Amino acid sequence: MGEPAFVLIVENEPEHAETLAAGLREQGHACRVVTSLEDALESVRTRRPDVIIADAEMAGSSNGARLIRESNRLAPETEIVLMSSDGESAALIAGRAGEQLRIFDYLRKPVNLDDARVIVARAAEQARGNLEARMLREQAERRMEFEGIITANEQMMRILRRVKRVANSKLTVLILGDSGTGKELVARAVHRHSPRRNRAYRAINCAGLNENLLESELFGHVKGAFTGAIADRKGLFEVVDGGTLFLDEVGDMPMSMQAKLLRTLENGEIMPVGANEIRHVDVRVVAATRRDIRGMVEKGEFRDDLFYRLNQVMIRLPPLRERREDVPLLVEHFLKLACEVHGKKIESIAPEVVRKLTSHQWLGNARELRSVIEAMVVEANGPRLTLEDLPEHIRGSTEIVPAGLPNTAGLTMEQLESLHIANTLKLTGGNREKTAKMLGIGARTLYRKLREYGLQ
Repeated sequence: MGEPAFVLIVENEPEHAETLAAGLREQGHACRVVTSLEDALESVRTRRPDVIIADAEMAGSSNGARLIRESNRLAPETEIVLMSSDGESAALIAGRAGEQLRIFDYLRKPVNLDDARVIVARAAEQARGNLEARMLREQAERRMEFEGIITANEQMMRILRRVKRVANSKLTVLILGDSGTGKELVARAVHRHSPRRNRAYRAINCAGLNENLLESELFGHVKGAFTGAIADRKGLFEVVDGGTLFLDEVGDMPMSMQAKLLRTLENGEIMPVGANEIRHVDVRVVAATRRDIRGMVEKGEFRDDLFYRLNQVMIRLPPLRERREDVPLLVEHFLKLACEVHGKKIESIAPEVVRKLTSHQWLGNARELRSVIEAMVVEANGPRLTLEDLPEHIRGSTEIVPAGLPNTAGLTMEQLESLHIANTLKLTGGNREKTAKMLGIGARTLYRKLREYGLQ
């Protein structure tokens, strides 16, 4: 059985409709039965069904054609199945209205429940695919791509617009965010959109070097300063003079080095290891850390004066799990890159794969997602990525995480309650006792609301 669906049954024979509804509910689907076309249209306006099963004789009338036409307009992702009693193609019956109407399939009356379940499962899967395709189109239309950063998330787009504004200044920028959120991409963007864009840009990871090596890398050394120093060597501050230096994981910098960095930021002075003369540089610093640097300051683990000097502009990047609408866009982007790098040709990716990827927590953020996509491309046997191509820890995951909160603006409180009950019902696989418990209401109250909202 596929995922539970909301099915609207439009039938002027109540007994037949209720039998069909009962059979579908046994599979976990939520069903609403209506016996008139006007009630059907009102139901579509109130809540978008995944599947409409309609009597073909009703749909074959001019008013019935209106039902299909309006359903196609109000809920373009919904799939429509027509029922006919004489075996005539339901598509031909609908064609009596003289219109090209989009019909998914048809059933012969009296409906065989097994046939109905199979067709509803297929139609619901197609409806979900339609919805996902529309969401991808909308995300692609409103997506923002800036210096390799791809997003359709409003918060992230505001951040990128802010990056553009501060890039043209001389302010030091501090970027906060988990590993893999794109801190270095933002640092590069700051450089490329600054007046220093034609000068040097370098990056160094402060967590990967001991204190002595870090000092030499940043400030350089003179010949004989220590064993192995056989010649003068410029540090990164001199190498990028006039440009931008990105200090990644600055929160891991030793305290003694923090004092030397502060001096350079304050007055542009550096002193190579072993030297006696001060040199002056003009470097813009962009720093980043995954750590709670404010907490480190409070604990005395990071100099407060350096923090305030670095924190002229603070940019906090949200983790991927907080901008799940970006996952499909990143999947598409990383898929294209992986195919180019590894010489593979992947033509498509199954919708259920995208759903699994979107619901994953991605503790490693975009970096982890890129690694997963790359591995899937390399190991794929065919031109389409399927669930079998997913790593086991993602394929077997039971996480239930929404791809994004729906826009509920403009809905009435009754519509919001109906939507919430329906989603919880789907979450429990149609188990009404569990649904009532999760909602914190009594079973009788739930049954009454199910009747009121047509969710039975």
